[in-house]
Amino acid sequence: MDLIKAIEEGQKRSYTTQFRVGDTVKVYFKIIEGKTERIQVYEGVVLCIRNSGARKTFTVRKESYGVGVERVFPINSPRIVKVEIVRVGKVRRAKLYYLRDKIGKGKKIKERLGGEVASFISEQNRNAENAAHAQEEALKAEHNAEHAAAEAKK
Repeated sequence: MDLIKAIEEGQKRSYTTQFRVGDTVKVYFKIIEGKTERIQVYEGVVLCIRNSGARKTFTVRKESYGVGVERVFPINSPRIVKVEIVRVGKVRRAKLYYLRDKIGKGKKIKERLGGEVASFISEQNRNAENAAHAQEEALKAEHNAEHAAAEAKK
């Protein structure tokens, strides 16, 4: 059992954004199509956060052309570039599955306001941007090292 925990600890990300259920977030998700990579932004409300450790996931729900779309993201996934907080929601539930049945105004979530919340959001977004930049630089350095090794082999 300790071996599994040790492997899971190695797979955890060094930094993750501290968001909660009810927050509106933008998830910058890397999509690989063949040899090309692009970043897709998925913005919506966090419905739930499940599990713990390396298996921790969160569900984001958005309305797309009048149809509700939900997507589950693993927090420690290497494909998530960053998670940016747009609004901090004020909810009294751990799971917001009831939003699936709501229509119009009933789907609204109260927003937490104040200077403390605004500074928290800006700090989290700044840290997420720095972590994404550091991750990108590490990938570039790794790619350059592989390229140099391939050139030296020739």
